[in-house]
Amino acid sequence: MIEINIPGNKTLRLEHLVLDYNGTIAFDGALIAGVREQLAELSHRMTIHIITADTFGSVEKALEGIACKLAFIPLDQQDAAKLEYVTHLGCEQTVSMGNGVNDRLMIKASALGVAVIQGEGAAFETLASADLVCTDIMSALYLLIHPLRLVATLRC
Repeated sequence: MIEINIPGNKTLRLEHLVLDYNGTIAFDGALIAGVREQLAELSHRMTIHIITADTFGSVEKALEGIACKLAFIPLDQQDAAKLEYVTHLGCEQTVSMGNGVNDRLMIKASALGVAVIQGEGAAFETLASADLVCTDIMSALYLLIHPLRLVATLRC
């Protein structure tokens, strides 16, 4: 678990990291360089969940050797499926990261919602639903590895 006291805001007790796959930790179906190592480090502190429709059919092979739970969702109503997944885990103990319109509900519901802008861009609705926005997934993951950076960004 990662516990972060954010002055003037709240104390986060994060047990789960939920990540959209393509557009967030992968680009065109291939894992983004450096993500594997960051997930390995974070897996010692929290449970990692990868949620995907597996658009490119490559997720299982790409995630081999990474300690994570893989959840497949249908092609339709992905926003509702992702929200249901996070709600089942417990929104108050979950950090979610994504970039697409289908990520907006889980990002808004999570104790900490992070939108990432990368090669696919990011949907405005998702940006507006997030607690913070990062310009790449490595920066977003580093926030959990070095949580004082979150304090600096989110304190009131």
